[in-house]
Amino acid sequence: MASYKQLPDKSWQVRLSWVENGKRRQKLKRGFKRKSEAQIFATEFQKNIIDGISPLQKDTPFAEYFWEWYNTFKREQSSIGTQKRYENIGHTLQKYFKDRKISEIDRVDYQNFINYFGKNHAKHTVQKLNIIIRSCVKNAIYDDVIRKDFTRRIQLTYDPSRTRKVEYLSIKELHHLTASCIAGLKPRYTSRYMILTAIMTGMRISEVMALTWDDIDFKWQTISINKSWDYQNGGGFKPTKNKSSVRAIRVNQVLLDELHHLKGNDFKMVFKNQRGLIPSNNAVNKTLCNILAELNIQKQDFNFHSLRHTHVAYLLSQGVDIYAISKRLGHADLSTTTDIYAYLIDEYKEKNDATIISKLDELAG
Repeated sequence: MASYKQLPDKSWQVRLSWVENGKRRQKLKRGFKRKSEAQIFATEFQKNIIDGISPLQKDTPFAEYFWEWYNTFKREQSSIGTQKRYENIGHTLQKYFKDRKISEIDRVDYQNFINYFGKNHAKHTVQKLNIIIRSCVKNAIYDDVIRKDFTRRIQLTYDPSRTRKVEYLSIKELHHLTASCIAGLKPRYTSRYMILTAIMTGMRISEVMALTWDDIDFKWQTISINKSWDYQNGGGFKPTKNKSSVRAIRVNQVLLDELHHLKGNDFKMVFKNQRGLIPSNNAVNKTLCNILAELNIQKQDFNFHSLRHTHVAYLLSQGVDIYAISKRLGHADLSTTTDIYAYLIDEYKEKNDATIISKLDELAG
């Protein structure tokens, strides 16, 4: 089956889908000047499938194979933000490798690509790109397109100046923010309730916005995170960032007692205000900035997402295990947590090292 679409630059693209070895596959081809050219390509493509010639040939350009893999396996299951990440990587591969065949690429070629990309990107960005490309390459091996994994044992290079430290509040600052936030709570305005929820749970803003009363179990003191709010595209429910983001977390009674006051607003959505609206990302961040200013807490670039970092910093300072924190945040695996919060972990490691040495001295004595 083929579907055609004219792009903003007046060129045409064709999306083809077929079944191969019991699997649904897709191919997206762009750059046709006229629709008729796209139709000719689609006809030849479909003829090859009927004749038993697999579209997944070894002379497939690397970038083209990436697009096929993305459209077949990742696109429909990904959020809009994640789709943009994949598509940006696809464009980067196209720019660097051009029409270079995937079967021609070796570890030296890929290392040079990582070196090229890493010159202008932070460590976390390079790691994300490498993880996604490695998944694509493993799929190519499974499809018998290539025999060797040219992404193995690659040295990740990046621009250290672009790696930002996690911004978070000290314990004293966090106590002041929490107290001030609670003191100013009014059910008519829900921004402060959203801030308090982030402080106590580490939830993402899209997860906080999406909460309904069905998600909160007041008896067992849990919040179920099973969806997010598409605030960047006009609102509405959407899936969580990934499958691991679906989780249930324990919460403290203070938070539950404060949230219970919002039931009087009589909305299905927890954080709809008196106007029947969920405060926007900008509105919540403005409220947060105002509270910090009143407390004379000066933090550059501190925003709602920084509350997630602060939540982690506080739990680490209280000796909570990093694995438990990772599960609470909804990360896919522990390495995601340790990569993002490496700076914090190292900071508390130094403090714990001193305690370890002290305890060992006591043992020896």
